[in-house]
Amino acid sequence: MSVIVELSLPAAEFQLGRILSAEDDTRVSLETMVPLGGRPVPFFRVDGSARAGFAADVRSHETVSDVHAVETHGDETLYAIDWRLADDSFLAGVLALDGHVLEATGGADRWTVQLRFPSHDALSEFQTYCEESAFQTDVTRIYNPTNPTAGPWYGLTREQRETLAYAVEHGYYSLPRRISTQEVADEFDISDQAVTERLRRAIETLATNTLLLASASSE
Repeated sequence: MSVIVELSLPAAEFQLGRILSAEDDTRVSLETMVPLGGRPVPFFRVDGSARAGFAADVRSHETVSDVHAVETHGDETLYAIDWRLADDSFLAGVLALDGHVLEATGGADRWTVQLRFPSHDALSEFQTYCEESAFQTDVTRIYNPTNPTAGPWYGLTREQRETLAYAVEHGYYSLPRRISTQEVADEFDISDQAVTERLRRAIETLATNTLLLASASSE
C-alpha cells in the first residue's frame, strides 16, 4: 500500500527550491509536474507581488532552459518551468524510488513538501537516501493515503470530519451513549436528521478509503 510523507526543508537544500526562492513573503505553490519528453516539467503558481521579477529571476539560473507564464488569474500567475532535473538531487531521489510530489509550497527560506511513495519500503529507502545525502529534512507526518484521491483526511469533508470527531469525543458511540443526536445537531446548528446522515456518510467514506481498500490490496 502506498504511503504519504509530509516534510519540510530549507529552500537552499534542493535545486528547485533555490530556483524558486522568491523574495520577501511571496509564496510559491506547485500545481503539478507534467512529464514532457521524458522529463517532469513543474507548474508553479505565484502571487501577484512577485509577478514582475519572478520570471527573470528564475530564468537567470543556469539549470533553467525556459520559463513562461501559462495563465494569470486575479493576483496569481501560473508558470511552467523547464529545468535539468538531474541537478536537483532531492527530487531526483524522489522519482528514482517511484515517488510523486503531491504538494509543495515555499518561499525564500523554507519549503513544505508532500510526497507519495508506492510502499513503506520505498519511503524507508528515501529516508536513508536523505540521511546519506545530508538533506536537512524535518518529517512532520507519515500516513497511508488509502484512496490516492482521498487526501490527508481520507476523503472526509470538513463538516463530516468535525461532526464525527465531536460525536466520538463526546460519547455518541459509547455504551451507554453520553450524548444524543439532537445535542450533536445543536452544536452544529443543523437538524438531527442532518447529523445522522452526515455521520453515516462519514463512516461510509472512512470504510471505503481505509478498510475496503486495505482488504482489496491484500488479496
